[in-house]
Amino acid sequence: MLNLVNLTLRRGREALIENANAVIRPGERVGVVGANGTGKSSLFALIRGELQPDAGECSMPPGLIMAHVAQEMAATSRPAVEFVMDGDAELRQIEAELEHAEAAGDGERMAALHGRIDAIEGYSARARAGALMHGLGFSPEQEDTPVSSFSGGWRMRLNLARALMCRSDVLLLDEPTNHLDLDAVLWLQDWLRGYPGTLLLIAHDRDFLDAVTGRILHLEHRGLHSYTGNYSDFERQRAERLAQQQAAFEKQQAEIARIQRFIDRFRAQANKARQAQSRVKALERMEVVGPAHIDSPFQFSFRAPEHLPRPLLVMDKAAAGYQGTPVVENIELSLAPGDRMGILGPNGAGKSTLVRLLAGEQPLLAGERQGAHQLRIGYFAQHQLEQLDAEASPVLHLQRLDPKARELDLRKFLGGFGIQGDMALQPVAPFSGGEKARLVLAMLVYQRPNLLLLDEPTNHLDLDMRHALTMALQEYQGALVVIAHDRHLLRSTTDRLLLVADGRADVFDGDLDDYARWLAQRRSAGSDTGASTGAATGSGKRRQERQQKARARRELQPLRREVERLEKSVDDLSARLRAMEDQLAEPALYEPERSDDLQALLAEQARLQAAMEQAESDWMAAQERLEGAEDSA
Repeated sequence: MLNLVNLTLRRGREALIENANAVIRPGERVGVVGANGTGKSSLFALIRGELQPDAGECSMPPGLIMAHVAQEMAATSRPAVEFVMDGDAELRQIEAELEHAEAAGDGERMAALHGRIDAIEGYSARARAGALMHGLGFSPEQEDTPVSSFSGGWRMRLNLARALMCRSDVLLLDEPTNHLDLDAVLWLQDWLRGYPGTLLLIAHDRDFLDAVTGRILHLEHRGLHSYTGNYSDFERQRAERLAQQQAAFEKQQAEIARIQRFIDRFRAQANKARQAQSRVKALERMEVVGPAHIDSPFQFSFRAPEHLPRPLLVMDKAAAGYQGTPVVENIELSLAPGDRMGILGPNGAGKSTLVRLLAGEQPLLAGERQGAHQLRIGYFAQHQLEQLDAEASPVLHLQRLDPKARELDLRKFLGGFGIQGDMALQPVAPFSGGEKARLVLAMLVYQRPNLLLLDEPTNHLDLDMRHALTMALQEYQGALVVIAHDRHLLRSTTDRLLLVADGRADVFDGDLDDYARWLAQRRSAGSDTGASTGAATGSGKRRQERQQKARARRELQPLRREVERLEKSVDDLSARLRAMEDQLAEPALYEPERSDDLQALLAEQARLQAAMEQAESDWMAAQERLEGAEDSA
């Protein structure tokens, strides 16, 4: 299908890819990964024929139909559904020929063309386009809306729908989830699973890659490495390869040192000079194994907030909306240090509205919002990337936050976010979306917030930066509220989920897999709406039952939180006991001079064991109370 042979691709004088070889077979689903700037998008441009190789070749069988997502779109007044249907180029070609045949009165040609339309299922094309739009978050009413009336992010969704509309042999997707919410990501994931052609996918969403791909091409150090399996398989295989490489490197370094010692010792001795010279030649011929390393320019952590009042923020019967009409109402929410909340909900349900309300950027329509006196909010949203001063440097942005800070300290701080060298002193105007996002995150981190509100923080971030952000958030001491389509980030950093739907914001009793099933059921119920009065009555009864169950679940939340707290306590004590056992296993501890240390450790071990027994007893009792309450509900 696709052959890369000794491929070299340059950008200016710099080689992005050198002597790369790969074969991609029909029907394969390949994830293309690598740090920003390694040449992923350039490789796609090469495959599309927009770039030519500097050496080697890239070849494909003739006649393949290739689809990709255009990065730009003219502001056309064409209806959105017609724009999406334009993705089926063959259908549009047949329709144009049919129009000419009708004008010419050529009945035989008209019949043949109608037959071709029927053969490619062209008569259902509008329904297919509508289904694609609906899956990507558009409402039925928006199908006939002019393309020019949509914002940039929604136009990108239209471009994606248009690419999916094409009945292609090869589909190239470069970061298709960047402008999608979680609902659309889940839908696209299912759609791609059923795609019959060859898929090449650039993505920085590890869960998405795991679900869709069966092979990974990794661009690193100008090389192209192939791994069988999905992204998780790639990570494991790569770790094993790096470990083997490091072991080989260390072994070779020891051998080089041994040979060098022989040379240094005997080079000047006449009877050993020939042997020493042969070893010099052996060193020259040796193919050097490089040390294994993983380059990541990102390493940062959230500095401890100066104050951690409890609670940080309370919402009481709050409502938010626009022009007097509430989008979300009766919001009851209390946030304290250590809280970790992910917000879920269908597109347009009011997730971002709720976060803006928490941030104080959205006026209340009803109820109260009470923030602690020492509340310090860090709010990340996509519009803040556009609010950066285009002419100011990253250092200047931080100096405006802290005029007394030394430039050297600020540059060192920015380096943890991959903003290094001259880049820290240059205007941000030409920065990429990912670079601007990293700067906004750096500014948030610098201000030491005690409440962090993140609305799609991973857009434009590569896998390395997402990993660094995840690690930093896990150690963050304040409260966190996050909206994200990156499920790995949600799973790794939140322990509570809030569902915004149907004008309410309620605790979601389940995990992200349960949410995916909830969405599927909701879509299915939506497609059956209005079947009959009896069905509507049944739906009303089911709604009442769901509401009753939801109330019961809310009443059980305090018990569940108590069980979770006690379970965490048991886990913590268990970890401390294991660490204590490791200390007690040290032979040096039993030397006579360490007697006091040994006795202290044994006493601490006994105390921990007693605490462990009590915690386990409390946990089991709480679990029994919860199970009894669930049975009653």
